[in-house]
Amino acid sequence: MSTIAPTSAPPAASGAHDAELPLVSVVIPCLNEAENISSCVNAALEAIVRMGVHGEVIVADNDSEDDSARLAQEAGARVVVERRRGYGSAYLAGFEASRGRYIVMADADLTYDFDEIPRFVAALEEGAEMVIGDRMDNIQPGAMPWLHQYIGNPILTGLLNLFFSTGISDAHCGMRALRREVLPRLDLRTTGMEFASEMVIRASKENLRIAEFPIEYHPRGGESKLSSFRDGWRHLRFLLVHSPNHLFIVPGAVLAGVGTLIVVLVGAGLDFFGRAWGVHALIGGALLMIVGTQVLALGLCAHAYGTYFMGEQDPWFDRMRARFRLEHGLLLGGAFVLIGLVMGGLILATWIAHGFGSLADEHLAVIAATLVIVGIQIFFSAFLLSILGLRRAR
Repeated sequence: MSTIAPTSAPPAASGAHDAELPLVSVVIPCLNEAENISSCVNAALEAIVRMGVHGEVIVADNDSEDDSARLAQEAGARVVVERRRGYGSAYLAGFEASRGRYIVMADADLTYDFDEIPRFVAALEEGAEMVIGDRMDNIQPGAMPWLHQYIGNPILTGLLNLFFSTGISDAHCGMRALRREVLPRLDLRTTGMEFASEMVIRASKENLRIAEFPIEYHPRGGESKLSSFRDGWRHLRFLLVHSPNHLFIVPGAVLAGVGTLIVVLVGAGLDFFGRAWGVHALIGGALLMIVGTQVLALGLCAHAYGTYFMGEQDPWFDRMRARFRLEHGLLLGGAFVLIGLVMGGLILATWIAHGFGSLADEHLAVIAATLVIVGIQIFFSAFLLSILGLRRAR
């Protein structure tokens, strides 16, 4: 849990009435940044003073083992101690403690210029609900490893834009700002570095007005806490689990479609790619068809969970659930099972008619078994979707 360390009012608040809420809260997460934190707090307070507004600086100390918390407090910040480690945990504690109408976020490593605070606030005043800096064209020499600059950040930002259509140039910039009133809509939850991705994804899904402008990125002071591959994977994992279409629906549809095509062509005895294909190709197609159906079903269940339990909105899924009901899934699954059983019955009848000799209908047997399995998957997946949908009545 987080605790707030007692501190005196920051210099920027002088002359303001005690009951007046600050216009700006600058929230700085901090983990063992004794080398930099005083400079960051002083720079933030000076920027607020130059703006001529009532503001505050909140340092969310993530249970530092050095003197970061004490130094931040002495510099004039209000210190929140969040003992649960994690970039997101620190920010969530800082957001909860802040009181300003506008929240400006920046790291405690001197990589961002706190003189940019007025620009962020001005963009919010002009109507933006979230403002994000764009570092990519203004990275100072030595400020960002080439792996992050040319591979990691472009790939992750590109995937985020592909999955969620955000149009953001630098989705992982640590200097950003937002209106306090949008926090309940964002419903931020993640505790690690993927918190930066979560903010952008949630803002996109809530159709927030997002502004972006170039800022400079400077070499950090002190030791970096970032783990390239671990934190990169956490961002990628977060993007995938919040995009059921790309994780489940698209791959599942491709697998099921290719598998069905192979089963139909081989089952009909048609040649393709210049040759005839036997039972082994049919088994491969059946496997793709079964796996693809299961992945599609998982994707639909993921959509249902996100819609009913997490407040997600997806126009495609909303149209599907409005058009199809439990009975449609039961009928489709039952039809597949029935056709498969009929084929199995024909095989059994032929076997009996030939005096229980060897079976020679391998192709038909594979198709029959595949249809039964796929039908059972559809049948029970429809029930699971209906169970998840019970929450709509509450």
